[in-house]
Amino acid sequence: MHPRTLLRTVPVGALTTGVATLAALLLGTAPAAANVAFTQVSTDPYTDTQAQHQSEVEPDTFAFGSTIVSAFQVGRVSGGGASNIGWARSSDGGATWTKGFLPGITTNGGGTYGQASDASVAYDAKHNVWLISSLGISGSAVNVLTSRSTDGGLTWSSPVTTATGSLDKNWIVCDNTAASPFYGNCYTEYDITSSGDSIRMKTSTDGGATWGAALAPGGTHTGLGGQPVVLPNGHVLVPYLGLSDTIRSFRSTNGGASWNSTVQVSTISHHTVAGGLREETLPSAEVDGAGTVYVTWSDCRFRSGCPANDIVLAKSTSETTWAAPTRVPIDATSSTVDHFIPGIGVDVSTSGASARIGLTYYFYPNTSCTAATCQLSTGYISSTNGGASWSGSTQLAGPMNLSWIPNTSQGRMFGDYISTSVRPGGNAYPVLPIATAPTGSTLHLGMFVPTGGLPVTGGTNTAAPAAAPASAATPHTIHPTAR
Repeated sequence: MHPRTLLRTVPVGALTTGVATLAALLLGTAPAAANVAFTQVSTDPYTDTQAQHQSEVEPDTFAFGSTIVSAFQVGRVSGGGASNIGWARSSDGGATWTKGFLPGITTNGGGTYGQASDASVAYDAKHNVWLISSLGISGSAVNVLTSRSTDGGLTWSSPVTTATGSLDKNWIVCDNTAASPFYGNCYTEYDITSSGDSIRMKTSTDGGATWGAALAPGGTHTGLGGQPVVLPNGHVLVPYLGLSDTIRSFRSTNGGASWNSTVQVSTISHHTVAGGLREETLPSAEVDGAGTVYVTWSDCRFRSGCPANDIVLAKSTSETTWAAPTRVPIDATSSTVDHFIPGIGVDVSTSGASARIGLTYYFYPNTSCTAATCQLSTGYISSTNGGASWSGSTQLAGPMNLSWIPNTSQGRMFGDYISTSVRPGGNAYPVLPIATAPTGSTLHLGMFVPTGGLPVTGGTNTAAPAAAPASAATPHTIHPTAR
């Protein structure tokens, strides 16, 4: 177990004069500053020499009832992973937060692994247990671990070893629909890097304490970044990034006893993000209350010549078919803004034409910047009709220089993914890595949440679906081992 720390709320203007406050970034207009506070929910406390301190990257979030839990890497190591996995938790709908660091994984927390990576959060309502999936790294051995909390995320046990090998990009989800025939099942996805990123699934029926056999989908199934979602009928759908510039998905209709062959969601057209930033087209997926699945990623198909990426959204029309991607109308296609690494949240108490969506993302105002000139910012946009139309976009934080975030073997990094959770009938809660200028070699990149969350307001901004990928797009480099 690890002691808890009560966190404080700070005005976003106190973070740095270079971090923009909550702003109104309507289509075609410049952002206007507003006086909005952020709550800092964690900071890196470690001093081990392997890592770049103080840095925290790659957050996931999950909300159930009034509880929100986030998990993330703490103390990023250039070659892969981090000093430990941190967590932040609110039990009052995002009003106040506590924080801590997982025990029993890395040597920083009394464990044996050298590094930890790829945190993902789930809640099992049947067994009343919160779960954080992560990777434990010891040289070439990279195992999937599951840490459990039976007291609402206040304290965490040493991890259960879920899968062993040379593994990557794990994700976890549980079936929380009481009427589902598989209520209480939890599912973990990962890929085997030593087998060409072949995908595997494991199922737990006892709150993550034990896990069943590793099962593969039918047919060809190489890829990474799968994000399983559970439909109200108990079926599980897993969108993931294929290694041939496609988003694909597969499903189980029998509680994880077997997994069907994959189907194509969409091809990808992607602009390589400037400045040497570590960035990938990993999907972000959620499901609404009726079982429609929403998948977002960064894509340049709407821009002639592929000069920059938009965030695009594909929705399932059945459990095996998908509608054509639509462009989220953050900026005009003639703008110089490059958008990437989205995190989508959907209010599970809504569905269809009334589905409430909150979408967070990162962006450069100028797509043709360099490592020395790129300005990294975060943005937010929302919909109240399932993505048929959207609010104006809002700049949340930034600009940040790339030198303010840790370096890795694949470029500067704030995370391969981010996350947003929308509380039923309430606000959206992204937990975001926000940086201020370093002090010498010491970084200042911690985890923050907009105080009180972000409203899901919707609006009238619309964008048409793409007829075909941009003809000038070229295949981008997918990093199969992306931990």
